[in-house]
Amino acid sequence: MKIKQFFIFLALFSLILEAKTFTLEDIKEMPTCLEKDYYIWRFISQPQTTQQEASDALAQAFYVNKAIADAYKAKTGIKPRMGAYCKGDNCVPPPPSNEAIQASRHFSAGIKALKSNDPQKALSHFIYSKQTTDKPDDRDRATFWAYQVTKDKAYLDELLASNEVNIYTLIAQDIVNGRYPKTISPVFASQHNYLHDTKDPLSWAKLKNQVFSGKNDLNKLAQSYAYESTAGHYAFIKSYASEHKEKYYPLPYRNILKSLPTERQALIYAIARQESKFVPAAISRSFALGMMQIMPFLAQHIAKKDGETIDLDDMFDPKKAIQYSNRHLNYLNSYLYHPLFVAYAYNGGIGFTKRLIQRPNMFKKGPYEPYLSMETIENVESREYGKKVLVNYVIYMNKLGVPTRILPLINNLNDGTQIDRFRN
Repeated sequence: MKIKQFFIFLALFSLILEAKTFTLEDIKEMPTCLEKDYYIWRFISQPQTTQQEASDALAQAFYVNKAIADAYKAKTGIKPRMGAYCKGDNCVPPPPSNEAIQASRHFSAGIKALKSNDPQKALSHFIYSKQTTDKPDDRDRATFWAYQVTKDKAYLDELLASNEVNIYTLIAQDIVNGRYPKTISPVFASQHNYLHDTKDPLSWAKLKNQVFSGKNDLNKLAQSYAYESTAGHYAFIKSYASEHKEKYYPLPYRNILKSLPTERQALIYAIARQESKFVPAAISRSFALGMMQIMPFLAQHIAKKDGETIDLDDMFDPKKAIQYSNRHLNYLNSYLYHPLFVAYAYNGGIGFTKRLIQRPNMFKKGPYEPYLSMETIENVESREYGKKVLVNYVIYMNKLGVPTRILPLINNLNDGTQIDRFRN
């Protein structure tokens, strides 16, 4: 075995030490889905799994990600092809529409023109992007930038008329001291839903199939999840049923969170809503786990640091997920003070965020700042994630009884003493 493969094997062995074990029969009985892939990864990673069993399990994968590919190579010495192994429309996300692609290209060209000090050229690109996109959030984004370039009230009025809940509509409302768009926080008569196993990823996969099949009365289906413990499932179904016109901001697990400071409660809610829609058994394509989407290596690191022994499935317990996320946020807050930068670090890592902050051309005073920096972060996932979590944070602060507006938070972004320890 090569040295690199040996260390990969050791890492995987330590990951599953003291953990549950699975058989090939267990894997075969699971329906093909992303959630099954997580268990295929765990099965292949087990020391007792043979090379032939690993091959049999790999053939059942819905989507072979890097974790599965690395585990399979450590087991067999062969690096499998990554990507979809299954057949059908649900194997990979649908590609963006031509309208969305063109609108995105023109928006990027507009930002590039602004950086080249050509606002008129930028404006033409923003207008084209606004008129072309089929995504409401992208339309608001282009409209916001058209307003930034021109200060034309007509663009501001368009943002004020939008029903979307995003950074651009909230800023517009702050400019006129208006009310934020309507959001829904359902209140449930009962706390526990004993009919559904909220900690089972395969049950969550089954529900998604029910929602997307088009064969069910979604409002009736939602009512079977109208409990605090399944608030995320309820909101997911209702949002999909409304074609995402209704904006749900649940407030579950109050008994777990109430001992924390309000700002931390709001941040955990903000992250959970963005990460998992409050679904306890959610699994991402990269195998981030649970309501707080904690990566396996991070869960193991936190457990080891605190002298605990866990199984990765423990991340599907909302209490444990919140506990581990809170510990991680304690670490991030020791370096980062602003919710936007904490969000960047939660998604992209503390190293990525430190490098971002220390770049000489980012989040410094200048034309269109800090908005220009917020739009030019190369890591697209972290860039958009940060904006969404910041919006969620503001909404949840208000729902928790602390009047909060987004504009003061944004105005602090160019002040290093307000956002991080790296520049002090």
